Amino acid sequence: MIVHSAEGEVTRLLTESELESLEREIERWLDLSLKENPLLSAFERDPDEPVGESRWFIRVLGEEKDIFTLRFMLRQRMLHYETYVMPAPEDNIELFFENLLIRNRKIVGATFCLGEEDAVFLIGAIPASTVGPNELDRILGTLWMAVEQNFKSLLKIGFATKFVESKKENK
Repeated sequence: MIVHSAEGEVTRLLTESELESLEREIERWLDLSLKENPLLSAFERDPDEPVGESRWFIRVLGEEKDIFTLRFMLRQRMLHYETYVMPAPEDNIELFFENLLIRNRKIVGATFCLGEEDAVFLIGAIPASTVGPNELDRILGTLWMAVEQNFKSLLKIGFATKFVESKKENK
């Protein structure tokens, strides 16, 4: 079965054997990346993944945000990916969300969005048929850069009173 996406791309339903092959390819990439890429600290396959979906949790080391977890979810048509960025803002809420929308224009391959309890996530998806080592590297790089370039400044906007309190305590 072939489906047209919102972008006009054609995505087809992968067969069971194609999905199994793709799962092995993702596992190989994760094994190799864990050995060669200092940004990755660990990964695991979700033992509770639902039927029809394969999931991996990948621990990533950052500088601005020390550690974050990427989640890959492979389905029959798409590989979805996401990472939790931060909780819902407490201060400057309108300015915070305006900033998220502006920052979305500068990120290719991922989008800031709201998740559970209005927490901020970065999400994206690609057709499963395009998944390979280069695309997985691109996804990792995109999400890492987006977190690194935006985390601290978004914290300062959305949690401004905490930063003021912290400065007073340090004096």
